Amino acid sequence: MKAMLVTGLGLGPRGMKYESIPEPIVGKGEIVVGVRAAGVNFADSLMLNGRYQTKQPLPFSPGLEVAGVVTAVGEGVFDHAVGDRVLAIPSYGGYAGKVAVPAARAVKIPDAMDYVTAAGFPVAYGTSHLGLWHRARLKAGEKLLVLGAAGGVGLTAVELGVLMGAEVIAVAKGKAKLDVAAVQGAHHLIDAEAPDLKDAIMAATGGAGVDVIYDPVGGALFEAGMKAAAFEARALIIGFASGEVPQIAANRLLVKNVDVVGFWWGAYADKAPATMAQSFRTLIGWWEEGRLRPHVSDTRPLALAAEALELVLERRSTGKVVITVDETEST
Repeated sequence: MKAMLVTGLGLGPRGMKYESIPEPIVGKGEIVVGVRAAGVNFADSLMLNGRYQTKQPLPFSPGLEVAGVVTAVGEGVFDHAVGDRVLAIPSYGGYAGKVAVPAARAVKIPDAMDYVTAAGFPVAYGTSHLGLWHRARLKAGEKLLVLGAAGGVGLTAVELGVLMGAEVIAVAKGKAKLDVAAVQGAHHLIDAEAPDLKDAIMAATGGAGVDVIYDPVGGALFEAGMKAAAFEARALIIGFASGEVPQIAANRLLVKNVDVVGFWWGAYADKAPATMAQSFRTLIGWWEEGRLRPHVSDTRPLALAAEALELVLERRSTGKVVITVDETEST
């Protein structure tokens, strides 16, 4: 089969190689998915540099979310069959024609859901829903600040926040990205380069401050969001796309009784799979009801996966970027 291989760390997206490699062998409790599409995430770049939460042995293919067809079923698997259409979340290996995945990490997709939509669904929607619902305890009527609101996870946080009944303040860089957040229902739009971001956020809330901060960016945006936190606010730490990990002043947490909540969505696949499955059931149900509108801004074929990842790293995309895989690349 074909795959995009990382053969050395620190080489960047262009260091990946399009190669022919052996197909995976299905193990006990696993399925093999013939990949038709793979979602692209900022975390993929961390893998390329050896900076992700888990380390992969070289050579490897990045890729944390795929959609495709089950081609093999391992011993002890009873809830999947060859031919099932699924979305799945491998630990890595999604930039390839096939990938072996624990069966518990795969979910059947509706017949009406195409593979590109499905491949861009798990990480972005899963992160935002599990984070807002389970970790941040977002309630209807609360004020939700979404930083990086036009990115892969940020845009789903806007959409889900609106669906869950929150008043959503979207922060993104430039009118074009803010327009995308507006389409997904954001109630207030703030340019990330506003002269005084904290004042702009406070003005949008009528001076009340925000109840939940959704932050996949870090750096100066997080600092501004924390300054605009309301009493008993919750700050949800998703990631650090800016490259700057903020240092949090404990006295600020004390004065406003603020919770800072760490959230790594991928850990739930192993630590609390039932909670992740419940989240997926809710999300797929909402999609079937027409209440979610996934936004995929760009696709690239597998051989051009480096271009796809660069779109994400250089913030030239909105919503999701997805790699498409031809059926011939699986054999």
